[in-house]
Formats: sequence, C-alpha cells, structure tokens
Amino acid sequence: MITVRVPATIANLGPGFDTLGMALGMYNYISMAETDNGLIIEAQGDGAEKVPKDATNLVYKAADKVFQAVGYRPSGLKIKISNNIPMARGLGSSAAVTIGGMVAANQLSGCKLTNDQLLHMATCMEGHPDNVAPALLGGIVVSAQIDDSTVYRKISPPANLTTVVAIPDYELTTKKARDVLPVTVPLSDAVYNVSRASLLVWAFVHSDMELLGKAMDDKLHQPYRMHLVPGMGEVFQAAKDAGAYSLALGGAGPTLVAFCARDRVDAIGDAMKHTFAQHGVRCKIENLQPETDGVKILLSPKI
Repeated sequence: MITVRVPATIANLGPGFDTLGMALGMYNYISMAETDNGLIIEAQGDGAEKVPKDATNLVYKAADKVFQAVGYRPSGLKIKISNNIPMARGLGSSAAVTIGGMVAANQLSGCKLTNDQLLHMATCMEGHPDNVAPALLGGIVVSAQIDDSTVYRKISPPANLTTVVAIPDYELTTKKARDVLPVTVPLSDAVYNVSRASLLVWAFVHSDMELLGKAMDDKLHQPYRMHLVPGMGEVFQAAKDAGAYSLALGGAGPTLVAFCARDRVDAIGDAMKHTFAQHGVRCKIENLQPETDGVKILLSPKI
C-alpha cells in the first residue's frame, strides 16, 4: 500500500505559456494497493461525485502507463483519491492525479523509473509539462519538450514570496480555455512574451520583486481568456492597488493568483473578493505558500 501527496500547481505564470509552473501548498492524496483481483476506486473531497470509478479514471490510466512501461501486472488494484485541489479551476488538479498515479504505481512496482522518466511520461499524457513538472518536483520549474525528452530546471521560490489565490465558484475546462486562443499571433506579441518570460526567470532566481512586478505581463493567452473570467482586469488592478507585486491567471483559469509579501495577504484577499463580487462572481480566497518539495511518499494506514 502506497500513499502519495501531490501539490497544486499554477501554470504559465503570465508570459511563460506552457513552459513555467509553480507548486503551491494545497494537496491531493492518492493511495494505491495491490489486491487479489479487480479494480476498486474510491474518491472523496472536491468533485468526488464526478470521479470515474472504472478504467477511465485518470489515476488508473496514469498508473497503467507505468505498469506497462516496467512490465508489471498487478492482479488487482485498489485506489483511493482524496481531492483538496478544486477541479477545473486552473490549479493543476489533473496534473496532480496524473503524477500521483504514476508515482504510486512506480513505488508499487519496485521504483524502476526515474523522476525524469516519470516526468516525460506525464508530459506526454498532459500534452505539456508546465503543471506536471512542479507537481512532481516542487518549486518553480522551467520546462520544455525537446526531441524525445522533457528538459527542465528547478528554481527555489524567493523566501519572502507568498500567494493569494482567488478561486471562483465555477469551473472552466482547459479545452474551453484553449479553444479561444488564436492559431497564430503577431510577431510583436511573441517578442513581448519572450522578453517578459526571460526577465521573470531572472526575477525568481534573484528574488527581484520589483522586476517580478514588471515581468509577469502576457499577450499570448490571458487577453484572449479575459472574457471567460468576469472582472479579471479589475481584480488584477484591485490586487495591485492593495500591494500585490504581480498577478496571473492560474493555468487556463478561472483562478487568479496574486504574488505578494506576507504582510499584504489580508488586504489583497479582501480586494480580490470584493472586486469579483462586484462582477457577480463568488470566490474562495486562499493564502498558499510555494511548495518546494513536490510529490511526497507518505506512511498511511490500510485503505
């Protein structure tokens, strides 16, 4: 029996579309044990009623990828999923269960795959590495698919950095959020994002909060998704007025994330909640610390 804890993640971080991601201190738990026969899946927590209980379950599909890769065939499998990361909100819920399923299966089958192999396998399942990389590794991760591998570098988050996360009470699927993006973008917009993403990496590495406030702007995805999140621009401005260094749409949305110092958390959270309410959106405010360790293997009782 194996239990793993997997953090929430925010992808893109503004200009780093499909490339940058950060792990946050909110967690899903995946427990897995081999049984005599059959597949048993239990789920609790956020969206538990929507979780498939058969072979279409994402945790099972991720685990099966590992079992196939290492030639391991369990006679049966019991999986328990405890969801704390809200589904379809831009906090990496699918990446968390994908990584959780793979890491648990790797442990169950003898730890034959390295983290690099698991990351590439998860990237192939997800289509891009920006969520699965920090879910597995923790911290801030810069990653890309190059040839037949997923290349990454991990950055430790600045010690004084925290986040205020505004989670609207409606879901937004990644497919819907991707469908609004253009097939091509102007060259000037591409250059704009390359310059900001490069500066953003420097800001994180050197804990340059002034630069962080300038480098998180984006022209590749957030402007096209703004109409999917009522009041997004106004919430951004209200949070900045309350002291946020910078803001970003969490992944595909609709969650909005403010990056700030710890002494500004309450003021920023109040401003974001109040401004969302003015646009008819109820939201939950969370103060989430950057998670530096990524996935963890835990001791737990029998499931």
